[in-house]
Amino acid sequence: MLWHGNRAPAVAGVGRLPVSLWHSTQESASRSTWSPGVGDVGAARPVRHAWPVAPDFPENVLLPRLAWLLGPEGAAAVALAARLQGDGTDLLPGLGRLRAEVGADNAGAAWELARLRARARPVFGADADVLFFTADTLEQAGRPRLAERRAARLLAGGADSVADLGCASGTDTVALARAGARVLAVDVDPVARELTAANAEALGVADDVWVVAGDAVELVAAARGGEVAGCGAAVLDPARRAGGRRQLDPDRWSPPWSTVALLLDRMPTCVVKVAPGLDHDRVPDGVEAEWVSVGGSIVEALLWGRAVSSTWRRATLVHDGEVHEMTADADPGPATAGPVRSWLHEPDPAVIRSGLVSLVAADLDATLVDPTIAYLTSDARAGTPWVSSYRVDEVLPFNLKKLKALLRERGVGRVVVKKRGSAIEPETLARRLRGDGARTATVVVTRVAGAPTALVCSAPSGGSPRAGEG
Repeated sequence: MLWHGNRAPAVAGVGRLPVSLWHSTQESASRSTWSPGVGDVGAARPVRHAWPVAPDFPENVLLPRLAWLLGPEGAAAVALAARLQGDGTDLLPGLGRLRAEVGADNAGAAWELARLRARARPVFGADADVLFFTADTLEQAGRPRLAERRAARLLAGGADSVADLGCASGTDTVALARAGARVLAVDVDPVARELTAANAEALGVADDVWVVAGDAVELVAAARGGEVAGCGAAVLDPARRAGGRRQLDPDRWSPPWSTVALLLDRMPTCVVKVAPGLDHDRVPDGVEAEWVSVGGSIVEALLWGRAVSSTWRRATLVHDGEVHEMTADADPGPATAGPVRSWLHEPDPAVIRSGLVSLVAADLDATLVDPTIAYLTSDARAGTPWVSSYRVDEVLPFNLKKLKALLRERGVGRVVVKKRGSAIEPETLARRLRGDGARTATVVVTRVAGAPTALVCSAPSGGSPRAGEG
């Protein structure tokens, strides 16, 4: 069960009562015992919206629906929905069957949860079959393997209690508890708290999880002596969307950048998830910034508190089930530029975002094709997961008519277009270059020594092909 009475950790500034799995929104506010100086829970600004706020899904409907899903009737309905979806039943017939079993009010919730669990299964494995998500919290949820990695690193210095500030559906909370920590899961959103409590119960870590109502802004402002809310470590994942739109300005995150900076200043043992495009100038001195990629895409960017930091910048790559890391204790500076040679190398985005391209260049004896473009070129094929490599067959000034003629002459019918430093749309250009030939080629549109250039390349080797944007 969730912590009760004297089993709860000492917490300053948050309600001490656990969140029941069955209460309504009004009950949540009335049952919390909010300490003086932290603020009124009912008036607190939300850290994130765990469920889409829409007229047909008001909060006072969502919580009872979730409570029903947590009960035996809801579990049976979700199992039925999963069987129907597994058998390939379409949406309308499937909902019709569920309505006949559980009524119109609950059929949609059961169908949606079964659908979300199926989406989560490739990443969460068997855990997905018992987890509770909304569409938003599933999108926000980190990969379990990476959550385990973060938890292990955060706790390596001996911290045994962690505040998860903005717990959403509790996937980080679960990872921290599984790593041996006592976890204070904090959120002002009652749906987020219910999801976290339900998932902690479902995955057997509820004895080490305490779910409370609280505002990350106020809790961080009250942090003292390397502790926040009585915990010696903290995790913060600011909401970076509002109204369905991505918030590019960190000052508009929830909580905003000022809270992120304050947490990093007051909590030596902490980790903050940030947007991959965060300006490096925002990273405080002594704080390690890390970018993590999986399958050629950055999946998270992290700022590590000063007690956890061990380097200046870190690029992390998960490739073929292995984790690779590249670090620098100081800015290595840019790589040099030179003419296009026999091979073109596209660095992994974690390398690019972390500013470590020059380290890869030195390892490959490679140069940049242009001082402003993150494509490398060398005389030899790369034997590293940090780049995708392409054999360069032709280099020519970008001209659509001449490019089409060259591809036709080479018997190329299917073209994969990549670009960096160009305004062209890869999909549009690929359609215009399509021909009748049987061969396939990769066309890279970029700048070489400042001039718009097309590189016709053979099929990639090395890492996974990636769409170059920039």
